[in-house]
Amino acid sequence: MAGETNASTDAPHVRFIGVQKTYDGASLIVRDLNLDIRRGEFLTLLGPSGSGKTTTLMMLAGFETPTSGEILLGGQVINRVPPHRRNIGMVFQNYALFPHMTVADNLRFPLRVRKLSADEIEARVRRALAMIRLEEYAKRYPQQLSGGQQQRVALARALVFDPQLVLMDEPLGALDKNLREQMQLEIKHLQRTLGVTVVFVTHDQGEALTMSDRIAVFHQGAIQQIDTPERIYEHPVNSFVANFIGENNVLPGIVRRMEGGTCEVELDCGPRVLAHPGPVGMGDRTLVCIRPERVVLDPPEGHPNRLGATVRETIYLGDQVRICLAIGEQQEFVIKVPISRFDPGWSVGTTLHVGLDPNHLHALDAPAG
Repeated sequence: MAGETNASTDAPHVRFIGVQKTYDGASLIVRDLNLDIRRGEFLTLLGPSGSGKTTTLMMLAGFETPTSGEILLGGQVINRVPPHRRNIGMVFQNYALFPHMTVADNLRFPLRVRKLSADEIEARVRRALAMIRLEEYAKRYPQQLSGGQQQRVALARALVFDPQLVLMDEPLGALDKNLREQMQLEIKHLQRTLGVTVVFVTHDQGEALTMSDRIAVFHQGAIQQIDTPERIYEHPVNSFVANFIGENNVLPGIVRRMEGGTCEVELDCGPRVLAHPGPVGMGDRTLVCIRPERVVLDPPEGHPNRLGATVRETIYLGDQVRICLAIGEQQEFVIKVPISRFDPGWSVGTTLHVGLDPNHLHALDAPAG
């Protein structure tokens, strides 16, 4: 179970070319999907329920057939290759372990199916158990393991036969928060160590940001943006991505001026602000977005976007305080302040000034309706 440690610059390991999927011949679950996945990368398909991410994964696994288009794995078209011949590992949310088999036998199963020698099977099982640090649990049955241990076994079973690709469908959804966060790091560490290509499906934005080399954000059957976690978070290309990934303040308005790399927006709540323009033009309705942690408290007088605000609520969160503000008639505006910088005098009704850095203030599309 060894491989590359970094994504290579060779031809894509997986390609979707013009792939579409419909079940009724009318509505497209996946529409005109063109996607390249690099060898050795961790790509997350992220989106709400019904966005097409799981259908995309199932087509890659071979459990669904594209209505049109081609899927290539290692340069070969696999549209009609049955799942068991694709050499792909799968990890599911429900683990899908055989309850009547011991941990070791669960790991032996995919190796026996591939008719490896007995010695090779035992060597691989030993390596897999060491990899997940469960050597002493080899003779236990799945029901005798914790949820986290079962997930480790499921992961090892997906990797033990050196697959071309590993697909993971919401694999951590059944775990509690602390264990889920621990498993996120363990899976990412294993993926980097082995250099295996992973396609991971989730609707959890934090999980995607933590684990991925790249994230493909799905909505209504199409990829809205595909990029690194940092670029997705800091530079969303449209209002759907901005609002789906993390928390955002959204201020509606109208673009009044375009100049160079900035635009001036007249907010519905009154003030005018300078912002980084997305897919908007002069006179367009826009949603101006900024992350709560990017808002500056008490900016200097010369700040380009210095707005007055009134405290509506403060919420203590341990390491930080969440302050809910009103800006004019805009009653939903949130900032996050480290606990060390919070002033207990900022009580309900207190007037503050906030600064919205134009480099972090994005003027994005305003969806109709």
